[in-house]
Amino acid sequence: MKRFLVAAVAMLVWTGVAGYGAIAGWWLRPIAPRGDAQAFMQAVTARATAESKGNIALVLLRHGDVYAEWYTPSIDPVNRDTRFPLASMSKWFTAYAVMQLVQAGRVDLDAPVSRYLTQWQLPTGSFDAQQVTIRRLLSHTAGLTDGLGFGDYQPSESVPPLSETLRHPRASADSAVAIVVGRRPGGGFQYSGGGYLILQAMLEDVTGMPFVTWIQDSVFRPIGMRRATYAYLGSLDNVSRSFDARGALVPTYRYAAAGATGLSASANDLIAFAQAHIQAGQRANVPLRSATLERMRQPHGRQFGLDIWGLGVALYAPTAGDAYVYGHDGSNAPAINSAMRINPDNGDAVIVLVTGNPTLATAIAGEWTLWQTGIADFLSIERAARSALAPWLLGLVTMATLWGWLVVHRRRTTTPFKVATECL
Repeated sequence: MKRFLVAAVAMLVWTGVAGYGAIAGWWLRPIAPRGDAQAFMQAVTARATAESKGNIALVLLRHGDVYAEWYTPSIDPVNRDTRFPLASMSKWFTAYAVMQLVQAGRVDLDAPVSRYLTQWQLPTGSFDAQQVTIRRLLSHTAGLTDGLGFGDYQPSESVPPLSETLRHPRASADSAVAIVVGRRPGGGFQYSGGGYLILQAMLEDVTGMPFVTWIQDSVFRPIGMRRATYAYLGSLDNVSRSFDARGALVPTYRYAAAGATGLSASANDLIAFAQAHIQAGQRANVPLRSATLERMRQPHGRQFGLDIWGLGVALYAPTAGDAYVYGHDGSNAPAINSAMRINPDNGDAVIVLVTGNPTLATAIAGEWTLWQTGIADFLSIERAARSALAPWLLGLVTMATLWGWLVVHRRRTTTPFKVATECL
């Protein structure tokens, strides 16, 4: 019995080591040698060429400056100024705008958001809505249970006003959705698009201006984001049209949830936004100070036992400088994917905008994170787990073989002694 217990403990320990190694990236090999930006760019453009079914914009920044950029020669002519839908990456810009109000002392991160709302209030429920603070909304820890996102609107449909969307949001799936406090605020991380609609309403109520107008004046214009817009892409010039995963052209949808998923921007816009983070202490036109940006990167949301979310930004993987690769991804129907990530240690960044593949931008950004840090980001947990399967099984087989050898060896060495004692 003791031997079986030892074997079981050994297997559990090895499983834990293999699992830790998966998270730490032991079993994953970066797509290019660390530090070799040219090799990285060659590898990811080859992958993008092979997997693209629509349009792609890909930009690599080194120490805050554009190192390389690549645009697909596809159905639509794509360049630095081509607008792409950002999907949920829109939340990062909403959070940036909210933190301007925090920085100016106009709102308190830890005050109930209801203090600042006039056009709508959270419905009464089983949990205390007064515990729904701005900090918790930004970090997806406010207890909202609306889920991942909201449904799109056809080009022929009119988009409802914000107050109506808050009351009766259109679900992104077939099930019904409601913006309610369905679990204890502060009780844990649960991604919520509804929380960012509430922040959008708060921005309007505090500033007295339409969300779109205020963010254009206070965020986009100072940073130099000339093409960023919440307008319907189907009526604008130089845009990436929408394609499904097979490469078929599909309608360009309208989005009611501007603060959660409605922003479109160009690669040039996102270059400017990345540089506004990297060079915040060096430029006078950057709305948020370095200290405020560092505040956004402090961990608040945890999942899988990992710190994964700050105030409006995802924390993808720890860096050597005791910080996190941070940014935001976005995904929307039918095959829209965006990703931008920044390494605060060195000012490097990656920007990937895709229509025609639902996961390619996230995959390329994940390769960049692994290449930068040697660690798999939390969105690559499944891939990391698969990479650990073979070493884990090999370890178990090795332990089983060693165990079998020890058992046989023990029998061979003890049997003669037993026979001799029985003959006495």
